[in-house]
Amino acid sequence: MADKSAVKAAIGKYRWTICALLLFAMTINYLDRQVISYLKEFFCRSTDLGGFGWTNKEFSYLTSSFTGIYALMTVGAGRLIDKIGTKLGLAWSLVVWSVFGILNALAGSAIAVHVAIRSLFAAGEAGTFPASNRTVAEWFPKKERALAFGIVNSGTNLGAMIAALFVPWCMVFFGDQRGWKMAFVLTGAAGFVWLIFWFWFYETPKNQRRLSKVEYDYIHMDDVAAQSDDAQQGVPWARLFRYRQTWSFFFGKLFTDGIWWFYLFWLPDYLIKQFNTAPADVRWPTFTVYGIAIVGSVYGGSIPMTLINRGMEVYKARMTAMIMIALCPLALLFTQHFASTERYGTLALYFAVGIISIGAAAHQAWSANLFTTVSDMFPKKAVASITGIGTMAGGVGGVLLQLLVGSLRDRFKDAPHTAYFIMFVFCALAYVSAWAIMKALVPRYKLVTDL
Repeated sequence: MADKSAVKAAIGKYRWTICALLLFAMTINYLDRQVISYLKEFFCRSTDLGGFGWTNKEFSYLTSSFTGIYALMTVGAGRLIDKIGTKLGLAWSLVVWSVFGILNALAGSAIAVHVAIRSLFAAGEAGTFPASNRTVAEWFPKKERALAFGIVNSGTNLGAMIAALFVPWCMVFFGDQRGWKMAFVLTGAAGFVWLIFWFWFYETPKNQRRLSKVEYDYIHMDDVAAQSDDAQQGVPWARLFRYRQTWSFFFGKLFTDGIWWFYLFWLPDYLIKQFNTAPADVRWPTFTVYGIAIVGSVYGGSIPMTLINRGMEVYKARMTAMIMIALCPLALLFTQHFASTERYGTLALYFAVGIISIGAAAHQAWSANLFTTVSDMFPKKAVASITGIGTMAGGVGGVLLQLLVGSLRDRFKDAPHTAYFIMFVFCALAYVSAWAIMKALVPRYKLVTDL
């Protein structure tokens, strides 16, 4: 044990400082993104009661337009980041989404204006995952990447947790008419604080003076990682679709990303309608779901590292971890059974939150591993581009899911439990289906070496 500690000390840990920077960027990203889900009740409240009078389907237009533009822009964002690098790429991404996040406060009650501004906000946020995934590939050896990205990805939960407490507080403290505006302004402003630390602490490993030679060599211990840090030549975009590895990531994201959008934008509505709770009372249940999801993100990212350290090949370890994780959301099939207050009384809320927490934690564990399959199989110069392609696919899935849930909510307006039962069935089966397609496309590990 003493020898292992000495080795770790000799290697150094500056790479984890970079991981922390990405974690906070992701936290701010999802804090800004999550604001609208806690404003839904106000947006859909009748004008007689001071709200905007939107329908559920109109609200789904807002969430799906965000998701759709986000999906379209991730491809270009990934391509751009592979050309200009992660430092400038992530910085510009954050500036754009923060500015339009603040401008959302000026949208008034017109759905079209909200859609337009939120679409531009989405264009800024599109660079986050491509930049983060490439940064992890640049700064971590293969065996640590899923854990590192699991930590980064847990920022999606931290942001949602903060939003669960902060946005309802804004509505109470400032009042409804001013509170929704302040929620956009204050969350949007947080990004500019992060920029200071990003430019202070971040450089590529090759140019980072705070990085020791020992840690630099450790980061580049894998042959595929031993590329020039400043190789920004990129890869012709069309070539990437020739590879089954690209399509594996594409379908993994297409089938599962929309589920997280469903949790983010519709979980508060589910809790309000299923249990007849006030909007302010969903803070702690949603906070709990996202808090438990952090455990899934970090622990799920550590599973492949454990298997690799025991001698398992990287891709086999990754796919073994992912099928284990994919089985966990099957618990969602029983959500509505245990959410019945007629059967379980006041315990029904706790049972439902517990089951949804399993699904959310599994999603984050899945996501941490899914993203790192890209850097497992592609050279670093293509990582952001492939991530952009997959994130686009995930956004398309998210758009379809947003429109579906909005339509189901309006169709079963007097029986929202039926709409959500359908959604939970889809969420339960999506991961196993995605894993089967990925395994069929790439049955064995094959590194892409001809880009």
